[in-house]
Amino acid sequence: MSALSTLAKPSTRKATQARTRLRASARYAPTLATVGLFLAMFAVGSGLYPSFLSGQVFLNLFIDNTFLIVLAVGMTFVILTGGIDLSVGAVVALSMMVAATLLQQGWNPAAVIVLVLVIGSGLGFLMGLVIQYFDIQPFIVTLAGMFLARGLCYVISLESIPVTEGFFTGMAQAQIPLPGELFISPGVVLALLIVAAAFFVLHHTRFGRTVYAIGGNEHSAMLMGLPVKGTKILVYALSGLCSAIAGILFSFYSLSGYSLAAQGMELDAIAAVVIGGTLLTGGTGYVLGSVVGVLVLGIVQTFIAYDGTLSSWWTKIVIGGLLLVFILLQRLFARKTA
Repeated sequence: MSALSTLAKPSTRKATQARTRLRASARYAPTLATVGLFLAMFAVGSGLYPSFLSGQVFLNLFIDNTFLIVLAVGMTFVILTGGIDLSVGAVVALSMMVAATLLQQGWNPAAVIVLVLVIGSGLGFLMGLVIQYFDIQPFIVTLAGMFLARGLCYVISLESIPVTEGFFTGMAQAQIPLPGELFISPGVVLALLIVAAAFFVLHHTRFGRTVYAIGGNEHSAMLMGLPVKGTKILVYALSGLCSAIAGILFSFYSLSGYSLAAQGMELDAIAAVVIGGTLLTGGTGYVLGSVVGVLVLGIVQTFIAYDGTLSSWWTKIVIGGLLLVFILLQRLFARKTA
């Protein structure tokens, strides 16, 4: 019997190692699939349209989606914990309205930006408190937050408010030159710095490890002595902060504040995060994958712009199809690793 057990141990060990490798590969697979999809779409676009294969076309994906990249970063933290934040689009619009109104009244732009960031993170913090201490589903709380923020936009003004302040117009027109007569906007640099900071926080800090642990199994995380309550509250505060930053970036981009701005942007952010490989149930995903998810959404819009004959609504149709495919892929990978 001892000889048989000795022979069985290596095979058991090998089976365990094989399962571990399968789980690891399945963890990266959705994000790698997103990267592959983006490269394939770029290759197809280059074949159909000669000017598509251009460095500036690629950089424009970042320039035109800086606010969505930042929004997706905050949403990644939330979804990694197994939550959801439906208020982000409305907070973007509220940030734009507050900024445009105060700038029109002659406020210093630095003071305006600081106040907008405080409002955004404060709203997120309050929603996190309600979710944690009243044990209400994030869907309900953030839906209420969405109505609150959007309602405040309508209270401020029903009309579009132009932004003519010097710093904001300067940021809107500024270009950072790159080799080969290419350029990016200052907003792209800020968005990439936020992505880098989020990557560091998620993978090299206790806070990031707790975020993943909560999404994996919140009860187990509590038994391990991790600060679950504080982390969940801070995650929604972080999402609110990212929404406020996205609102400032959108103000640079559009030079206006409008109460109907960013409608549906929360769904674009969720779609980008899911397409980027983050599980809706939490615990698995990467912020870099969310960035690639944003680029996939951007390249779909670029395709439609290059074609010139398709309605812009095809963007939503394609995004819906991609979202369904990636959710099905997530289920498939989850079954393989079960």
